[in-house]
Amino acid sequence: MTDTESISKVTDIINDSHIGMFTTINEEGALVSRPLAVQDVKDDGDMWFFTGERTSQVAHVTADARVNVSFGKRTEWVSVAGTAEVVRDRAKIRELWNQSVDAWFPDGPDTPEVVLLRVDSDSAEYWTSPGGTAATVLQWVKSRVTHSRMSVGESGTVEL
Repeated sequence: MTDTESISKVTDIINDSHIGMFTTINEEGALVSRPLAVQDVKDDGDMWFFTGERTSQVAHVTADARVNVSFGKRTEWVSVAGTAEVVRDRAKIRELWNQSVDAWFPDGPDTPEVVLLRVDSDSAEYWTSPGGTAATVLQWVKSRVTHSRMSVGESGTVEL
């Protein structure tokens, strides 16, 4: 698979999943994950998320910008490593605003505590298992009968 195809595969998985586990590093150096809805994914894998100014993810990103965001849906998964920044630009907040965000911030895009997290993606690893669960079970049975390693699809790493 070419780099362009791999990047497209990564962005497709992200767009199909919508919710990612956003992982940061806390004050003690431990990894902390929480689900966040991705609002926009660029062709180069960069992502945008809405959050509140006083959340742990904002505090963590401010102290250490290194993040990982993982997505999965049915038989496809991706893990994206990068750096994040807190964006307080009201024009960008209005540009990305949508009805889903209203559920979290009912006062709209001018709510003072609303901020964006922009992830500058550095690399991604992805895994796919074509054919769904039935194909995975069939591959498992085949590996047991033939005493061989199970093969369930493709995987790859791409620099973004």
